[in-house]
Amino acid sequence: MKILTTTAVAAALLTAAPLHAENTPISSWWNGFTDDVAQTWNAPQHTDFYLPFISWHARFMYDKEKTDHYNENPWGGGLGISRYSDSGNWSALYAMAFKDSHNEWQPVVGYGWEKGWYPGSNQDFRLGAGLTAGITAREDFGNYIPLPIILPLFSAGYKALNVQFTYIPGTYNNGNVLFAWFRYAF
Repeated sequence: MKILTTTAVAAALLTAAPLHAENTPISSWWNGFTDDVAQTWNAPQHTDFYLPFISWHARFMYDKEKTDHYNENPWGGGLGISRYSDSGNWSALYAMAFKDSHNEWQPVVGYGWEKGWYPGSNQDFRLGAGLTAGITAREDFGNYIPLPIILPLFSAGYKALNVQFTYIPGTYNNGNVLFAWFRYAF
């Protein structure tokens, strides 16, 4: 057992050492990410209100008996802070709680980032695509054991009101959920 522990620690150190090297792609990405999170936390431009409105289970990936009993109205809400970069990209830190598919509360806290596209000259209308990463927990998965998430994030918005959504991938009768919410920036 001692040899296994020593080997695991040595492997972790050898693997992690290159992450701290200067000017490596991973180091550069990590520094950019942590700088963006810090700037969003320290200098937010908006306070956001989140209102979940649908959690649609892809019918072609479920037995009808399962979807007949699922909750697809994820009542709940959330708050966050966000900002737009000079290039129009959106960054946010958020917390939400909503009713999951089994009508149990599901909390999530995380970071979201979207590349922004503005199809008009006045930049009132915006499309976005990016990622969200965070921690969630579910009653049906280990009685609320924290679970890390990294999911795609998409949006369409006009001025302060946005519709954002993600897709939770999965297997047959598990996952495969389109989850959407409104976000209003104050």
